[in-house]
Amino acid sequence: MTTTSDFPFMRAMPVLDCSDMTATIVFWRDKLGFDGATWGEPPTFAIMQRGTASIAFALMPKDKVAVSRNWAAYLYVKDVDVLYAEYEALGVELPHPPETRVYNCREFVVDDPDGHVIAFGQVLNPDPLGPGLGNRVGRDRKTAPP
Repeated sequence: MTTTSDFPFMRAMPVLDCSDMTATIVFWRDKLGFDGATWGEPPTFAIMQRGTASIAFALMPKDKVAVSRNWAAYLYVKDVDVLYAEYEALGVELPHPPETRVYNCREFVVDDPDGHVIAFGQVLNPDPLGPGLGNRVGRDRKTAPP
């Protein structure tokens, strides 16, 4: 029997609000190296992709201004230092260089034009459960809650 923990998810695609579709597309394309497609005339929805990582953007109403300062997306990459150097050369504003974290990832963040915090991280020592999940508490562990 297949359970939800056995189901093979293919990928995730967060959908973020944006206030200016053109500025968002230009930033993600020219600064972060993503390609994309848009829908609507003028565009009201876009999907930007680099490799197998995809992030979608929906044009938000003019009166809506809700942006979290938490990560809006965390994108896993093979070599975070190489990506950081690429973005630095392109003039992307980078608040700090890559840092190694206690959860086994080396990462840095950027803010997109709407203030979404996007993290780019590299898993340092792969865990069979996936990035950052080696110490999780769940129903498949002896430490699981009843």
